[in-house]
Amino acid sequence: MNTNTRHVVLGLSLLAVLGVGIGAGWGLSQWRAGGPHGTADAAPAAPASTSERKVLYWYDPMVPTQKFDKPGKSPFMDMQLVPRYADEGDSSDGAALAVSAQSQQALGLRLASVERRPLAAVVDMVGTVQLNERDVSIVQARTAGFVERVYARAPGDVVAAGAPLVDVLSPEWLGAQQEYLAVKATGDAALTQAARQRLVLLGMPAGVIDQLERSGQPAVLHTITAPAGGVITELMVRSGMSVAPGMTLARINGLATVWLEAALPQAQAAQMQPGQPVEARFPALPGEVVQGRIAAVLPEGNLETRTLRVRIELPNRAQRLKAGLFAQVTVRGAERPALVVPAEAVIRTGKRNLVYLSDQPGRFRPVEVQLGEQVGEHIVVLGGLTEGQKVVASGQFLIDSEASLQGVMARATAAPASAATSAPAAEAEYRVRGVVVDIEADSLTLDHQPVPALKWPAMTMPFKLADKQLAAGLKKSQAVDFSFVKRGDDYVITRLSAAASGAQR
Repeated sequence: MNTNTRHVVLGLSLLAVLGVGIGAGWGLSQWRAGGPHGTADAAPAAPASTSERKVLYWYDPMVPTQKFDKPGKSPFMDMQLVPRYADEGDSSDGAALAVSAQSQQALGLRLASVERRPLAAVVDMVGTVQLNERDVSIVQARTAGFVERVYARAPGDVVAAGAPLVDVLSPEWLGAQQEYLAVKATGDAALTQAARQRLVLLGMPAGVIDQLERSGQPAVLHTITAPAGGVITELMVRSGMSVAPGMTLARINGLATVWLEAALPQAQAAQMQPGQPVEARFPALPGEVVQGRIAAVLPEGNLETRTLRVRIELPNRAQRLKAGLFAQVTVRGAERPALVVPAEAVIRTGKRNLVYLSDQPGRFRPVEVQLGEQVGEHIVVLGGLTEGQKVVASGQFLIDSEASLQGVMARATAAPASAATSAPAAEAEYRVRGVVVDIEADSLTLDHQPVPALKWPAMTMPFKLADKQLAAGLKKSQAVDFSFVKRGDDYVITRLSAAASGAQR
């Protein structure tokens, strides 16, 4: 055997050894991985049913009501069918969100029941003490005269009933008294009675006339006294003044009761009725609660603060309540049964109020509710829920964010509402980027990016045009940004613009 022959044989031998080594290594790796060529001692592979999610059916996201028993291309659009898994539930309308038990624990979700319980509305307000304007006395002059003396009084002084206010010299009263004494001296009873009646008609008090009959001496000065106790709010007389009949000399406001006027939000006006008991707490009277009742809810509101004035009448024992004092006011209404949920469960969007309802474990869907007043930590539900249902009371904002990302809110909004009670829902608008494939008179065929809100993959499909002018100047293969809505069975482009230069799909 020559040298060349030996080299060929040696090369073939080395290749054979290398092939055997590669085969042995591959077999060893398959044995360790439990592959189909492993030995009988290898652990069997886990069944597919335990390692893979079970598929219920396949569907086209654009026509979710149509179900298929095997994967493939949609007969409606140029796209692949999407599987519906068993752990996703079978909600054909898509207006629900699936959350696993592990995710619920991580999010800190907490459910609460819709309950019917007796509620007593409690309204807290801030009020200010004012004088009782119903308890006012006006002191006037009954005849013309001259002020001889004012009894050291000033506005703000507190006087008792019968306290002297001012001495007045009245020439007319003095002349009438002298005439009465002269007639009485004649002994004519009829004339005497007529003269006495004239004193009464001049406005002379009965006590002054009786004093005149007993003493037989006319009173030169007449002292005007306070008809009732209270605070002098006005004093319009000074020494040396002349007064005329009917002139107001002083104004006295009683202090036996005071008014507490509180600002009531308009939303709680229906809960206030005259006669309701009230509790008032004053910083000036620490630890003391003053009981009173609502006297009136005034008919005129404040346009700037959107509040109504509630007038509360309080007893003023020992005159401790002063005008101008502030108070915290609590009004408790009568108990009545009402359907309630925790106030924290409600999401207020500004246009509507939502709660997330749990119809079955791990499934949550948004429900619009009509709300009443809030009492403590609960809020009254007027419509949208029934007793015994479960709503999300904690972590609902995280669910709401996820629902918005997945398009649950958009599909819930697009669901048909009751024609008798609901207004048409606003159109859900979706914005995406695509490339022009074909241009027709009233439609465009676009190769667009995925639409996560509708669970659409990237695909090519036609869109109707809301306005034919939207397609003006477009060319095939041009990248565009567009917005579309669903109207009936069509998807309609409402806005369209050329994509930024260099933009990628």
